[in-house]
Amino acid sequence: MISLVRHPLFFYTPKISTPSRAMATKSTYSSPSRRRKLPILLFDVMDTIVRDPFYHAIPAFFQVSMKELLESKHPTAWIEFEKGLINEDELAKIFFKDGRSFDLEGLKECMVRAYSYVEGVEELLCSLKLNNYEMHAFTNYPVWYMMIEEKLKLSKYLSWTFCSCISGKRKPDLDFYTEVSEHLGVEPARCIFIDDRMVNVEAATQAGMVGLQFKNAESLKQDLSSLGVELVSVEDS
Repeated sequence: MISLVRHPLFFYTPKISTPSRAMATKSTYSSPSRRRKLPILLFDVMDTIVRDPFYHAIPAFFQVSMKELLESKHPTAWIEFEKGLINEDELAKIFFKDGRSFDLEGLKECMVRAYSYVEGVEELLCSLKLNNYEMHAFTNYPVWYMMIEEKLKLSKYLSWTFCSCISGKRKPDLDFYTEVSEHLGVEPARCIFIDDRMVNVEAATQAGMVGLQFKNAESLKQDLSSLGVELVSVEDS
């Protein structure tokens, strides 16, 4: 077992804040008198917890190379979908710059088949959950995050609290990070943010959070341990 550093910052009585209506769920604490185990862990989802189908399954579905897909797709349609500005039917109409039609339901089925946990990450999430850490998704993703949940049941480990499709904001927008810490009712420094994209990690650091770039589960374990986060073998629980 890796020992937990019993630092005062890791236990905190939260202040009361007004939750943003843009957030997916309410914060997990219910009373200002409840002592909260810190730090709070904020996880990106795609290519941090779940393999992103975009780089392998989707080009194969359309029977094009990644280069061809990037050249033919609409430059902002997916971003608008991630921010909840358009629905999936509207996405289908403008996904390709030339307006060609495609099998939307087939695409969704392809993505669901491709969703899987990044190697070693589910075990890590389980360990953190067993140690009562508060964890939230902090992700740029459209309403299709519900397809991920249906297949992989991420809510066993964390809350889908901060999704771009509900907030209308995307990382690395600093306002998104500020909104997250305000919603949680803690100082940003008491949040650890994990993301595979360095630009998002740098934004978290700029917002006052502790930022970690995800490379693989083993390196993340080491990074979390160095910050005093307690990790135990799931087999020993």
